[in-house]
Amino acid sequence: MNKIFLIILTTAVISSCSKEAPAEKKAVHTTENQVVLNDTQYKNAGIETGVLEGKETASGIMVTGSIDIPPQSVASVSAPFGGYIKYTKWMPGEHIGKGQVLASIENPELVQIQQDYLLAKSNLEYSQKDYLRQRDLNQSQASSDKVMQQALNQRNNHMINMRALGEKLRIAGINPEALTANNIKRVTSVVSPIDGYISSVNVNIGQYVSPADKLFEIVNTSDIHLVLKVFEKDLDKISMDQQVIAYTNQNPEKKYTARIVLISKDFAADRSVLIHCHFQNYEPHLLPGTFMNAEIETNSRASLAIPDSGVVAFEGKQYIFEEVKPKTYKMIPVKTGNSEHGFTEVTGLTSEQTSKKWVTKGAYNLLMALKNVEDEE
Repeated sequence: MNKIFLIILTTAVISSCSKEAPAEKKAVHTTENQVVLNDTQYKNAGIETGVLEGKETASGIMVTGSIDIPPQSVASVSAPFGGYIKYTKWMPGEHIGKGQVLASIENPELVQIQQDYLLAKSNLEYSQKDYLRQRDLNQSQASSDKVMQQALNQRNNHMINMRALGEKLRIAGINPEALTANNIKRVTSVVSPIDGYISSVNVNIGQYVSPADKLFEIVNTSDIHLVLKVFEKDLDKISMDQQVIAYTNQNPEKKYTARIVLISKDFAADRSVLIHCHFQNYEPHLLPGTFMNAEIETNSRASLAIPDSGVVAFEGKQYIFEEVKPKTYKMIPVKTGNSEHGFTEVTGLTSEQTSKKWVTKGAYNLLMALKNVEDEE
């Protein structure tokens, strides 16, 4: 009998303890929309507080696009006179500087042009002396005007011929001023017109190429820009110099900042317009053709903002929590505006309220604690 009584008494004590223990974990509801936490609840809620911050916030338009390169940053390289490839060593993806040799080309026509240039230069020197002699004779009336004019005309013809041939040599990469009978050559070099990366190589040693053939393509990736597609319904919200925040599908956490520098003036078949943006910093790992997501910031303005984790929604309204005193918080209704970079604009507060301390992290836990107590009461 004593054993049975002892078991009943022990069970009653355990039951009493188990009923009282949860009561210590409850939040104490003191007034309407105010919650008080005990030490354990405060620690578990992960509450952080701070003041409202002045931020530039903006609403945004979500768009997509890709990385592109302007025409002046892409170079297709060909041989001006054609010929046989004698030397090349480049592979796609290699970096090359402006003026570096891409390939050497052998062409017999090149020898003929150099010969013609040197002969034209020699003829010009002779005709110039002859013209000066005829001019002096004419001034002393020892020669007719006709003879002097013929000498002048011949001098001019040789000058035209020499200068035209000199320009052909410059196109081939030969300096005509440095050309003599002792340094005529049959091989010329094709050099890179820009600094960049080789995107394609279409030649090999021994191959014959014509002036119409594209031997190499070079891309200057330091001038990449972002091309975005904006549809007609959003076009009135777009303007020059607006800020754009872009990111890739592969790494959405990495943000790239750009600004709008050009807005196209015609619509595509899907009623969209292309806008061009320049990145604020050079991003060498963004390659041409990379697909990009982007947010175009609109209606940017200075405002008071709170971290997103400090804002909660309840029954269609937005709230933030004021720290009345340590571990005591009051839920205050606010109006929210623009939201970006982890902060949300808040309005509807008095000037006195804006200087108070607010919950910046853990607001949802406070909402759950407050509303659970109200439901139980």
